[in-house]
Order: sequence, then structure tokens, then C-alpha cells
Amino acid sequence: MRGIDSVIRTVANVLAGILVVWIALDLLDANQGNTVVGWFHSAADWLAAWSIGLFDVSGHTLQVLLDYGVPAVVYVVIAGLIARAASPRVR
Repeated sequence: MRGIDSVIRTVANVLAGILVVWIALDLLDANQGNTVVGWFHSAADWLAAWSIGLFDVSGHTLQVLLDYGVPAVVYVVIAGLIARAASPRVR
């Protein structure tokens, strides 16, 4: 068994993956009426609620990258720090 650190990193990577998929769907103009696209949009909005509008830039592409990319990076970095602290230390 790999331990709690692996679980923490996996959860963060899944959350970041949802955000990255939404970024791709949005920038590729995916059909907003599609159920799967709608699910990713809702999930990404919930995960990125704290960061949407944090930076106000011109241009849709850069705005989407900042609104959803920043939380993806933050989740992975924070999870990495927590996982490192939670991992068993070899002496």
C-alpha cells in the first residue's frame, strides 16, 4: 500500500484534471448543451469559485486560463506539500 500521500496526490490530480478538461472544452467551443460538457462546466465552476475573476484581463483565452488554471496549479502544489508532510519518513 502506497499510503495517504498517494491518495492526497491522486485526489488533487483528479481535481486539476477536471479543471484542465474544462479549459480545453471551453477554448475549443464545446457544445454547452451537451450533458458531459455541462457537468465539467459545473464542476470546474465549483472548484474554481474562489479564483474566478481574481485577475481581470482582456481576451477570453487568457481569462479562462487564469480563472481555471490557477486553482489547478494551487490544488496540485498544496496537495504535494500536504502529501510530503503526511508521508512516512524513513530514518
